[in-house]
Amino acid sequence: MKLFYQSMGVARRSESGPYATALAKVLRDAAAPGTQVDVVGLAPGRALADQYRYLEFLDTAEILDNGLRAEKEGYDAFLIGNVFEPGLHELRELLNIPVLGLAESSAHLACLMGASFSIVNVNPKFTRRVTENIARTGLASRMVSIDEMRFEGGRTADQAFVDADVCASVVRQFSDAARIGIGKGAEAIVPAGGIFMTVLAHAGVHAVDGVPIVNGLIALLKMAEMAVQIRQLTGGFTSKRMMYAPPTGKLLEDVRSVYGAHIYPGAT
Repeated sequence: MKLFYQSMGVARRSESGPYATALAKVLRDAAAPGTQVDVVGLAPGRALADQYRYLEFLDTAEILDNGLRAEKEGYDAFLIGNVFEPGLHELRELLNIPVLGLAESSAHLACLMGASFSIVNVNPKFTRRVTENIARTGLASRMVSIDEMRFEGGRTADQAFVDADVCASVVRQFSDAARIGIGKGAEAIVPAGGIFMTVLAHAGVHAVDGVPIVNGLIALLKMAEMAVQIRQLTGGFTSKRMMYAPPTGKLLEDVRSVYGAHIYPGAT
């Protein structure tokens, strides 16, 4: 199967830099035999500061276009590798292939691994957005806390892939924040950020004091493989009954006459 992995962090940095290389390796190592994962960023100048809602809104249009491209090019699923999951619900309405997001996949897997979970945040600006996303999953009652990790910035995270001391420092800062959630009753820990998930996987760290870390990169990949296999076995995955139902009939004709014939592929 072919999976399209939409990354915002790669777009901000470099598609061939340390983060992109490490991310691709984590996904490649986690993929089942026969699964191809293509990591794609956005155009230059995009994904500069996706924690700001207006800037994310501008970037989302390209993500939607990439979703249409992915289905047209024969990808079996579209993965949004960002905790804010821009375009998640729009793409589920638009596409026929499964569309999965980083935060949603992580939260659901956390609830399979333990009765409660905490999130380790890296930026105070993220807190409200992450809280909203968890609420949308219906799993807010299982989240005991969002705890902030003391962190020096994106460049430090990039260095973690090439400097063992920096990597150890990032892991230590994450572990300290995770212990706060553990003290509040968390039975699983979710890092809020693809780059920190990548650092932890790169370092081989998958637990803190015996409490499992839900690495969202692996969760998202494995959820996607499962979704594709379910679609292959049953003929469908995403419900098109109400929320994700596309326009049909005369309305669909009108929509395509304005927005283009490529909109809502497969709808009738």
